[in-house]
Amino acid sequence: MLTPEWVHEHADEFDVMHVHFGFDAVSPEDLRGVVAALRSHDLPLVLTVHDLRNPHHETPEAHEAQLGVLVAEADELITLTEGAAATILRRWGRAATVLPHPHVVPDAWLKQPRVDGRSFVIGIHAKSLRANMDPVPLVDALLEALPTLPGAVLRVDAHTDVMTAGFPRHDEVLSERLRSLADAGRLELAVHDFFTDDELFAYLHGLDVSVLAYRFGTHSGWLEACHDLGTWVVAPDCGFYADQRPVLSYAASGPTRTSSFVEAVRTAHDHWLAGEAAPRASVRERHTERASLARAHEAIYTRAISRAGTRGLACTS
Repeated sequence: MLTPEWVHEHADEFDVMHVHFGFDAVSPEDLRGVVAALRSHDLPLVLTVHDLRNPHHETPEAHEAQLGVLVAEADELITLTEGAAATILRRWGRAATVLPHPHVVPDAWLKQPRVDGRSFVIGIHAKSLRANMDPVPLVDALLEALPTLPGAVLRVDAHTDVMTAGFPRHDEVLSERLRSLADAGRLELAVHDFFTDDELFAYLHGLDVSVLAYRFGTHSGWLEACHDLGTWVVAPDCGFYADQRPVLSYAASGPTRTSSFVEAVRTAHDHWLAGEAAPRASVRERHTERASLARAHEAIYTRAISRAGTRGLACTS
């Protein structure tokens, strides 16, 4: 869809283009071409800024250049937190409507009761080791602290492509380290392909704490799923995770990264010992929020379409 050719071919089939993701590999020049194609048909562009820093890119320059085009040219901007909106205003001089991330899990999972376990299960998922992931120092720090956390166990998950030699994303150092720790009985290691939605929700629901082992980032759908399921989230203080939903924060970088991480986990453990549950969304809250978000999007689309129409009349005259 993010090509001028697609826009020209399908221009009579849609009223507004709303971009969330999918432009990682599209150059700023090509994005300008997409905007020009939309303009030629008086079609508006709405952009939701999920990421101010792309979690898949080692450096920020490419994503910032892409956002520079999209943010400047969008008829309407949306983002998920006040902090992100302030950054957008400061960086590009554009105001964004702040709309919270809607619920991720379906109603059946929202209603699923938590089961009190004898173990305090801490989950670190290496996913496919995208650029912002840095789990090993956190694993090592947590293993040192586990003897001081009664009932705590560490579960580390990693995708097959990371743990298997010959796969493009294979990380030999990480895979050998995790397997040796698992063989020594110091952690539970689960190696598997990408979870289905239900498998992911079951995994998160079975954790007491889910760790976001990130060095940088902005917002998180993973965090949102945990909020739906009543699982504590330990998240870095970069980006706007703490603005998005209640989290326990640690330093994303610097000399206190691992120590602050252990303290965040310890806080969750203290809550667990006291029988205190993590903040959790209710079905009613999520349904009310979803209806509100739908109304807000309708208003945004209406404004964008009206603005595009006015722009077209101005160009015609």
